[in-house]
Amino acid sequence: MTLLPPGLSVLARSSPELAELYRQAELAAKSRAPVLILGEPGTGRSSLARASHAASERSQAPLIEVDAAAIPASLFESEFFGHRVGAFTGADVASEGRVGRASGGSLLLDHVEDLPLSVQAKLLRLLSEGRYVPLGGGELFADVRFLAIGSHELRSRVAAGSFREDLYFRLEVVTLEIAPLRRRRGDLEPLVHFFLTDLAERFGTGDLKLSSRARRWMEKYSWPGNLRELRNVLEREVVLAGTRTAARGSTLDPQPPAGSTEVPRSLAQMEREQIERALAFTRGHQGQAAEILGISRKALWEKRKRYELP
Repeated sequence: MTLLPPGLSVLARSSPELAELYRQAELAAKSRAPVLILGEPGTGRSSLARASHAASERSQAPLIEVDAAAIPASLFESEFFGHRVGAFTGADVASEGRVGRASGGSLLLDHVEDLPLSVQAKLLRLLSEGRYVPLGGGELFADVRFLAIGSHELRSRVAAGSFREDLYFRLEVVTLEIAPLRRRRGDLEPLVHFFLTDLAERFGTGDLKLSSRARRWMEKYSWPGNLRELRNVLEREVVLAGTRTAARGSTLDPQPPAGSTEVPRSLAQMEREQIERALAFTRGHQGQAAEILGISRKALWEKRKRYELP
């Protein structure tokens, strides 16, 4: 899979969902169609967008990134489309803007849901016709491929009227949604392996591994910060272990983040665990276990059969 950066192909192979996602991204990279990447912060949206540019025919041309949440609305149009000298007070030097700098390459719009409403109509024209007008200037043409990153909040903003529906439909030609880490538990182990291998190389340590205790809480933790939080937890522990023991071939034992909460277990999972505990406590005596659980022996037998318990 040529789209993936070195090492992350291990993750894609371990997750059918991600493998299909990257396959679609690679196919989209061969076209000029806009790509809209949705997901929670920290899931790897920016990495996927940059990889999509790198896999495209425009890879040798610029990738210009614009964070709509980081630029004040009053300055956005000038920063995005550029301006001519004298276009406004203080415009002593002309600027070609992000669009002009991206011509021939790709334009990555991060936090697209935060685009000022006043700019959205002009962006729609740029998307549909390739034409735009810098502040104080004449009409220009830009050959730009669009990559947009947003949260699932984008759809609610369309419904609320704060994001143009026609612009949304123009951007969503190819939509890739990255699931949060809490919904991809099977990816946790290969991710940990990848990050620890990368950190060991970066810090010059021997092989790094996790303690059994750390693996247990990591498997239950909800990871609200997704991949970014996972890497931060591991890197912090490597740094602290390095200051204490030089971390040469260390077994790391990171603590759960302060105030962390575990993902709630299903009722079926809790019931299975309670049955296992009752049977262990009574050393397999079904009658006594049923009495502890407050159910009949027949009900316990049926539940053991359902959960495939010995």
